[in-house]
Amino acid sequence: MNDPIGDMLTRIRNGQMRGKSVVSTPASKLRGWVLDVLADEGYIRGYEATEENGHAAFEISLKYYEGTPVIRELARVSKPGRRVYMGADDIPTVRQGLGVSIVSTSKGVMSDATARSNNVGGEVLCTVF
Repeated sequence: MNDPIGDMLTRIRNGQMRGKSVVSTPASKLRGWVLDVLADEGYIRGYEATEENGHAAFEISLKYYEGTPVIRELARVSKPGRRVYMGADDIPTVRQGLGVSIVSTSKGVMSDATARSNNVGGEVLCTVF
């Protein structure tokens, strides 16, 4: 698999389109850090580590409000073919601050607002609205 983060975001997107309450994805440290940010920002209920066929996996509990998914838009920004790096001042706001950019910095994976307040830039992984 060339793009594990893109795969996880697609699984979340597809699960919400089908109305699933839980989706599964293979586990990795980076995926766990991205899921931590999504949970902290309130876009998913949470996740837990499980094991499927001898491989570590994450069970992601999706969040809905009145039957509609909380995540309206989930887009990958930095891709394996084109990495996108930005300084702390250049990190974009999503939908005038209503959404979140997830940034991988030297101090860990964090939301755009946290990265700006810590004055660190990095690779913009994805945007969520």
